[in-house]
Amino acid sequence: MSNITDLRGLFLHGLKDIYYAETQSKKTIASMAEKATNSDLKSQLEAHAGHSDGHLKRLDQVFELIGEKAEGVKCEAMDGILKESKHLMSEVSDAETRDAAIVFCAQAIDHYEITRYGSLATFAERLGYSEASELLGETLGEEEEADKRLSVLAESTLNKDAV
Repeated sequence: MSNITDLRGLFLHGLKDIYYAETQSKKTIASMAEKATNSDLKSQLEAHAGHSDGHLKRLDQVFELIGEKAEGVKCEAMDGILKESKHLMSEVSDAETRDAAIVFCAQAIDHYEITRYGSLATFAERLGYSEASELLGETLGEEEEADKRLSVLAESTLNKDAV
């Protein structure tokens, strides 16, 4: 990582970070969907993986708006979350408990992305990139909705089934 000397530098680093995170998490979420046995969970995860394409397209737009090349930079935090998610999914043999573990892991991914998109939208606004801020805010809203849907599913069904 190069030295970050100002808010724009931090903003650009954050964009590259979340670009990498979206690309990597999409693969893991698709794998989670394959392993899920609850049909509602499976369909939510499949939709979530599909939304990642839209998130990446918006990020491409943001990079273009600020005159930078769209690219990712290795994100140790997301790599750690994804590594733990893969490990946990392989460790749980009971289907109902595995579904609960999938939600547990998917929400860790969502929460990381929520924090990044929230900060990036604020940075964009402060830097005068209002259109970029709107695009990032749109993705933030989608991530928050995905997280809420997973919470509702976990609280109403999955956690009860895994007892």
